Amino acid sequence: MQLGLVTYQWGAEWDLPTLIKNCEEAGFRGVELRTTHKHGVEPSLSEAQRVEVVKRFAASKVELVGLGSICEFQSPDPAVLKRNIESAKDFVRLCHDIGGGGVKVRPNGLPKDVPVEQTIRQIGEAIDEVAEFGEGYGVEIRVEVHGKGTNNVPTFKKIMDVAKNSNAKVCWNCNREDSDPPGLKSNFESLASRLGTVHIHDLASNYPWPELFGLLKAAQFEGWTLLEGESKVEDPARRMKEYKIAWDALAM
Repeated sequence: MQLGLVTYQWGAEWDLPTLIKNCEEAGFRGVELRTTHKHGVEPSLSEAQRVEVVKRFAASKVELVGLGSICEFQSPDPAVLKRNIESAKDFVRLCHDIGGGGVKVRPNGLPKDVPVEQTIRQIGEAIDEVAEFGEGYGVEIRVEVHGKGTNNVPTFKKIMDVAKNSNAKVCWNCNREDSDPPGLKSNFESLASRLGTVHIHDLASNYPWPELFGLLKAAQFEGWTLLEGESKVEDPARRMKEYKIAWDALAM
């Protein structure tokens, strides 16, 4: 397993040089760049700017794990759905150009007054389309277990059953709902064969971290566990170093 950072709360205010420097100093080997944050790595970058991003990572000890988009596919409005699909494809192109491994997308809940199975199929088919597109660029599509209702693992599993393309991977999000019936072990194992990345949060919380890391080891997971801070902290660079110690105790 490898430890990286998601620039959600911790790192959201750092430009790219600062972000890379702080990851190196804390022993974080990779980073997922979430969209809209100060790093500025967005689909609007010119070709020359994309080359500069590649150079910055190549000159560092930090790997660009991927890009964290906020593209989502549950809207019953066809225009909104299409806009999100096309946006995800823009992130795929960017990710390819700057040397990243994948793009995170997400379901974000179940719209009211729409049959659940209809929404599940729509989300799954949209993911499948984006995954097929990403395959042509060598870029994984990492689907976050996210959103009210869609973060229920059996429901999420139905979405992934529709999104059959093998380039669609699961981003396990360490939600409190993971332990809902039939339990963490069964829920995790139902998605383990398609596991791509893991978003981890406060390791001092009451989430069953030892059990999860035991399941990751049993699955011989060698991918990225990515810290996604859930709240802003006063000194995130210092907190990352403390977090590395706690992560080592679980992962090693």
